[in-house]
Amino acid sequence: MARFVLVHGAFCGRWTWEQLVPELEEKGHTVQTLDLPGSGEDRTPVGEVGLGAYADAVCSVLGSGDEPAVLVANSMGGIAATQAAARCPEKVAGIVYAAAFLPQDGDSLIALTELPEGADDQVQANMVVSGEPPVSTMPAEVSPEVLYDSCSDEVAAWASSHQRPQPVAPFTEPVSVPDGVFDSIPLSYVICSRDRAIPPPLQRRMLKTAGIGDDRVVELDTDHSPQLSAPADLAGALERFAS
Repeated sequence: MARFVLVHGAFCGRWTWEQLVPELEEKGHTVQTLDLPGSGEDRTPVGEVGLGAYADAVCSVLGSGDEPAVLVANSMGGIAATQAAARCPEKVAGIVYAAAFLPQDGDSLIALTELPEGADDQVQANMVVSGEPPVSTMPAEVSPEVLYDSCSDEVAAWASSHQRPQPVAPFTEPVSVPDGVFDSIPLSYVICSRDRAIPPPLQRRMLKTAGIGDDRVVELDTDHSPQLSAPADLAGALERFAS
């Protein structure tokens, strides 16, 4: 059985995994979640939230177990998971990007959204940035369509009500990945074909750039939040990749 560490995306917290965790645990796997700094129930001040803080938080959870874990990242969590894995690769058995940003060394989230394939990104089109240090918000009336379009109305409303403002700094900071650090870490990708936040063409470009072969790719006919809209299907894909 595998050990999974789940890394959420922007505006979210560990709550976003509530439907996926039991699916994995029922299969006998160990599952750990966390609130990234400044997200969910974590109250780290905005000025202290950055990519380094994210990586430290993820590595702390990875280090809490005896065996390396499979990192599972959704959305912005791909940036955090990548930077964490580069810092503590000995604790990582693999990384699965589920409708997540997959950066290369020197890439930032913002830079990836500016690629031609990211032109239809509805998060960048609708989020509102304000304050100093800046935070971004996703209007609750927009979230169901942009992030939870394949979810039931009840789940979409529940998720939208749990969202918090997102510090902008982690969007702008480039990841640092030393040469060869991922040579022994298998990477996998779950494409979500109805994603309005990370358009499928951008997902495919990122996984191709990362050199992920077809045998490590699963495509789900769902939205940007498969952990909420298709938890059983996502759990099946994760179990396949972990084996």
